Amino acid sequence: MITLQQAGVCYRLKRKIAGRNRYWALNDISLEVRKGETLGILGSNGAGKSTLMKLMAGIVAPDRGAVWRDPDEKITLLSLGVGFESNLTGRENAILSGLLLGLHRHTIDKRLDKIRDFAELGEFFEQPVYMYSSGMMARLGFSVAMEVHPDVLLLDEVLSVGDHSFQEKSAHAIRGLMASDRTVVLISHDMKTISDLCDRAVWVERGVTKASGAVEEVSAQYLA
Repeated sequence: MITLQQAGVCYRLKRKIAGRNRYWALNDISLEVRKGETLGILGSNGAGKSTLMKLMAGIVAPDRGAVWRDPDEKITLLSLGVGFESNLTGRENAILSGLLLGLHRHTIDKRLDKIRDFAELGEFFEQPVYMYSSGMMARLGFSVAMEVHPDVLLLDEVLSVGDHSFQEKSAHAIRGLMASDRTVVLISHDMKTISDLCDRAVWVERGVTKASGAVEEVSAQYLA
């Protein structure tokens, strides 16, 4: 579905750090995402995980190396605070997000009740999202993503936000995707989430792929 070969992404800095005006968020990333699997991405804060997700989604282009994405597959990135217009309501953002993700307006209208019910936002569904907590934002974004039915769903830390019951609900929804042969890539600092949901894991540190393989083996290396 997605293949990265020695991929790197470089950002220009507004202010120099250690005499440098460029920062390589990703240096040397090689991995593949296989059809129908759930892949976990491990790494410390600042390791380059979110940039990696943007690279896989096609939001940013590599400055070196190669990235291949199956052109026939729909890839959706769900990340906290990304893609919502703060002055629009939850309903309006759900419609806008659905349109941007390729759904027809009449299809979105038919699915709005499911989105609202899954997000469990109550009356806040009709309020502007600048009033939302991070957990509420995550619930709305996840609910929209579930109704778009992407071929590849990229989840950037969204499963760790919100109350316990919604985390369980989200995990159940991901298991449903796995059963339907959809492909999921997720970032999480919760090792139990990675162990429970993922078929394989990749450890990224300082923009470099450190390990890839069975969840137990990669998790042990990461924790060590």
